[in-house]
Amino acid sequence: MSKSIRRVEEAARAASLQIEIERMPDSTRTASEAAEACACSVAQIVKSMVFEGASTGRLKLLLISGKHDVDLDKAKVLFGEELIRADPKRVRSETGFAIGGVSPLGHLSEIETWMDTELLAHDTVWAAAGAPNAVFSVAPEGLLTATAAKMLDLSG
Repeated sequence: MSKSIRRVEEAARAASLQIEIERMPDSTRTASEAAEACACSVAQIVKSMVFEGASTGRLKLLLISGKHDVDLDKAKVLFGEELIRADPKRVRSETGFAIGGVSPLGHLSEIETWMDTELLAHDTVWAAAGAPNAVFSVAPEGLLTATAAKMLDLSG
């Protein structure tokens, strides 16, 4: 088992989340690939997207339903500053995960986290577990608590 997957397991345990990480035979890098592999709807997939604040330079982790996209034009209203995609090397160095396997849990450094309200509409959601083909399922309320995320409404 890779170090990054082990970190996800340890972070879940520390947050009293009971998860079981599954290794899929194929990639779960995109929301549609993950939904197919997990036999769930795209809306139940947690996309862990890392952005950088254009003014502050601080990273922000957005846990977004697979059915939503982030409108960067509206970011300034939602976040108080424009957001830009974080450099993949910075994402890896600060979270410990490569793009496509970024987990909501187990980062190397603390990161401000926001969660899409759409995810709370489901009993179970699926998130990356530290590798492009590793996932776990979890109740969204548990994930919200474990990540100390702020709520983000992308429906409008």
